[in-house]
Amino acid sequence: MTSDAAPVDAAPVDAAPVDADRLRRLLGTPELHWLVDRARRRLEREQSLTGPVSLGAPTAAQRVAAERLLGRSPGSGLSVTVRLDEVDAILRRSGISPDGLTAAVAVLTGPVVPLGPARQAEDRAWQAAYAPLEALAQEVPALAVWAARIRGDGLVRRLAGTPVAAQALLGQAATALRALPADPPVSLPAFAARVLGSAHALDDGTPPATVTLAGIRALTGFPDGTGAEWRREAWASAGLLRDELSSTVLTLNLRGTPALDWMAAAGEPSVLTLRQLVRHSPQVSDATIRICENPAVLAAAADRHGPHSAPLVCLQGQPSAAALALLRRLHEGGAALLYHGDFDWGGLRIASALRRRVPWQPWRYTAADYRAAVALAGPEGLPLAGRPAEAPWDPALPQALLELGVRVEEETVLDALLTDLA
Repeated sequence: MTSDAAPVDAAPVDAAPVDADRLRRLLGTPELHWLVDRARRRLEREQSLTGPVSLGAPTAAQRVAAERLLGRSPGSGLSVTVRLDEVDAILRRSGISPDGLTAAVAVLTGPVVPLGPARQAEDRAWQAAYAPLEALAQEVPALAVWAARIRGDGLVRRLAGTPVAAQALLGQAATALRALPADPPVSLPAFAARVLGSAHALDDGTPPATVTLAGIRALTGFPDGTGAEWRREAWASAGLLRDELSSTVLTLNLRGTPALDWMAAAGEPSVLTLRQLVRHSPQVSDATIRICENPAVLAAAADRHGPHSAPLVCLQGQPSAAALALLRRLHEGGAALLYHGDFDWGGLRIASALRRRVPWQPWRYTAADYRAAVALAGPEGLPLAGRPAEAPWDPALPQALLELGVRVEEETVLDALLTDLA
């Protein structure tokens, strides 16, 4: 703890010496530790050493030690009470500590620093520690809310421990976040080496990685999650690649590279890796690209329509870094993106997560479509469960789900989706 406060027991040059040996025998025993501790706490709070202090439920040894100190019984009740001014007088009269209890506490426990000034100094140090974060929030307004939250949630204090370490940690995180998102995407170790001076600076479990990844999620809107795959996708959302091959996206009848053209001619699904999309992104000429949540829709389109199916991209759940990279390129190339997912709370969250990063319009995915699907499914539909979610593309959709309470999976409306894909 940093402090510019002077110890309250700073003695004058001509202070009378303390007889340390006699003091430890009289007051420095384990049985009287509680008494010395109470006196020290008062000094730290700049309170006078007068009046009583009490110990509840003392042991027999603690009672005997208090009686030996005072020269009388400290009482026969359930607690032991000792007056600090009486102890001060005993120390002065005996010559053990001519300057009284204040000097004795310093000898037994070390110099006493007032907590008020020390805490003020520490608060100032912590305020200075957050300066890199405040500067970043001013430069990148999208991070302002996150910066305020991380300052108040105690994460940096837990990770760093001291203001000096915290300032260094936040400086690293701010430096990394200023350089993001990376476009074109780059290897995470290569980025760390170039920006932070060490290829391991953003390794899993390190404080800089923890804070930087939290900032990335605020920057890109990446959803909550846990696990190695989630972390890989979260890094990738800002263009930092931990593994270019593990992140994939499933497609049907996309064209734009020799390999995709060949697969589309056969009407067979293709799996594209993030590596392929970063290095050889397809130049798709289709005006409309449809997106589904579940692989069963894409497989059925390949089975029924083969090479004649309209282009289709499948998220397979939460949008991967590969899916986001592909859909962004398609959008930037002028394609209109149409999305369909499950009619349940999880489906709405997936759709919202995608919409925060890539613009799309609903594909049979509105409140009216949901009501029609429930009517088609009949009374045997799956019950809706989980925590409600929003649907920014159609605010009436969540209310319809709450009203009807039925979950409708994509497979239930497969025939209608396949009709659109013909």
